[in-house]
Amino acid sequence: MNTLSSRDGTTIAYDEQGEGPALILVDGALTVHSSGSGSELAKLLAPHFTVFGFDRRGRGESGDTLPYAVDREIDDIEALIDRAGGPAFLYGHSSGGPLAMRAAIRLGSKVSKIALYEPPYNNDPAVQESWSQYLRQLKQALAEHRRGDAVALFLRFVGTPAEQVDGMRRAPFWPGLEAVAPTLAYDHAAILGEPWSVPAGLAARVSVPALVMAGDASLPFMPDAARVLSQAIPRGQFRALEGQTHEVNPGVLAPVLADFFTS
Repeated sequence: MNTLSSRDGTTIAYDEQGEGPALILVDGALTVHSSGSGSELAKLLAPHFTVFGFDRRGRGESGDTLPYAVDREIDDIEALIDRAGGPAFLYGHSSGGPLAMRAAIRLGSKVSKIALYEPPYNNDPAVQESWSQYLRQLKQALAEHRRGDAVALFLRFVGTPAEQVDGMRRAPFWPGLEAVAPTLAYDHAAILGEPWSVPAGLAARVSVPALVMAGDASLPFMPDAARVLSQAIPRGQFRALEGQTHEVNPGVLAPVLADFFTS
């Protein structure tokens, strides 16, 4: 991993591969790029783009300057764009999508196009209170330095069975999840925020072309929210990926991204 300094002096670790226009991959909750999770997608895109993957602040080999602010994460993306020579395409997975959308709004001509896969909004009024309760419990767990409980809370909230979570807490990878637990608040409380529904007013401020995707095998609220978001973005379009869940297959995703960004 290479490093650069963001505007506030925070060290951001990144890697770079391929040739062509710059494409920055923005990961979702708990993902650490330097652990290799984004490497397969980057390799598939490298024949078409100069692909930048990075550890978002508070994760992996990147630093974390407190207090957290969404604008500081956008500064990190801007620093990567500047390192690339700008402008750049942005692809955001899950909660990385809303961050990429906010970056496109603030950075203007530095961002050419954005693509989002399953930004985790939910327009069902019946779930708004459960989201608010989750955010309150997450804040309390992190304030009390119960990082493991914070990760478990998130996993249970997204539907992981309790007995499976208990097993995960004994697995070798669990300390790695605990290490990045504070970033759950960054993604969920700060970037997604309340209510949990699609922020149509924010989306209306996106001026660049945007592709919003979802898998047709995901939970139904995911494609519903993606479609609503694509309609709220002035130059937005929606695409369903056949047979895909939230853990999208890089081999399916990469050609769709390449076609959108190069068209």
